[in-house]
Amino acid sequence: MKKTSISDKYSDLYPILKVHFKGRLNLARAKFVTMFIIALCKVQTVNYSKLANAFESEALAESSLRKIQRFMANFSLDANLIAKLIFSLLPDKQGLTISIDRTNWKFGKLNINIFMLGIVYKGVAFPLLFSMLPKRGNSNSNERILLINRYINLFGKETIDCIVADREFVGKDWIDYLNYNELRYYIRIRNNFRVYLAHKNQELKVSWLFNSYKVNQFIIYPKIVKINGQLCFLSGSKLSGNEFLILISFNKPENSSEYYSMRWQIEMTFRAMKTSGFDIEKTHLTDIERIEKLTLLIMIAFVWAYKVGIYLNEQVKEIKIKTHGRRAITIFKYGLSYIANFLLNPKKKVKFNIFAFLSCT
Repeated sequence: MKKTSISDKYSDLYPILKVHFKGRLNLARAKFVTMFIIALCKVQTVNYSKLANAFESEALAESSLRKIQRFMANFSLDANLIAKLIFSLLPDKQGLTISIDRTNWKFGKLNINIFMLGIVYKGVAFPLLFSMLPKRGNSNSNERILLINRYINLFGKETIDCIVADREFVGKDWIDYLNYNELRYYIRIRNNFRVYLAHKNQELKVSWLFNSYKVNQFIIYPKIVKINGQLCFLSGSKLSGNEFLILISFNKPENSSEYYSMRWQIEMTFRAMKTSGFDIEKTHLTDIERIEKLTLLIMIAFVWAYKVGIYLNEQVKEIKIKTHGRRAITIFKYGLSYIANFLLNPKKKVKFNIFAFLSCT
């Protein structure tokens, strides 16, 4: 296996991450995280052997491989520490839209199921907190409440503007929690939900309230209703093919369409962490704690690449828009490719400090 060499690129990134960690990681662990992030952006895969060959170290790649294995097996990486690092990189820390969703894949007989909370920002959701679900299906109300409470304990309820989520994320206790804590939300519900209309003393299928309107005509139901025994506002529209987009909210239903449209941004984050970026689902890890550590390291690399991509698109050269109206390349891929090209080419020079995008100063 090849012997890698130390470069200035490691020494440029390490002091920045060291400031974030502030003694919470010892010197050796902080250096490892730095080398791992750099290697991950170079090879864009979670394959340990490829990562080891990309480590900026005087050690043989075999030694780097053992370091990776030992780190994943033995070291406890504080998820809240990584969340605080990512939160510090947000340009705005108030009025935030939180998107929650889950991503899953199967390795052999093992179901890997990640329930994640992200902050909506310029086309994606910065991944912030997550929990590994010990099952195949959706999260339950208690798991959602625990994740939101973690966020509130770390960053404060006052930083939240609203929470957006898809049809999976409903439930009596969950909506009761959001209502009780006066957390604004915009959540899609299924067409067959039963809605109770107090002013009519009537219960019916929620889609009936929107069925008589024209396709794509967005309607705000004028009265507060009850769904699963919880008070909420209703808004939505009839779609083509006898489908409906129906949203529940704590208040301000007039904003529901705008905010709910941001929900998909967390799916773009999942794509970047998986097939469009770091191939996390190709990992052969079966230990949940090791998968969690790997996810935390990928989150740092993702945010770095996306912030560089934003700068390139806004300040250097805008991404070309194709005839179908979409960008020729995603902002994430734009940033990641630029970082990788710089890290892999010792003669490459850039006009700005790419490492500064991981600095909160």
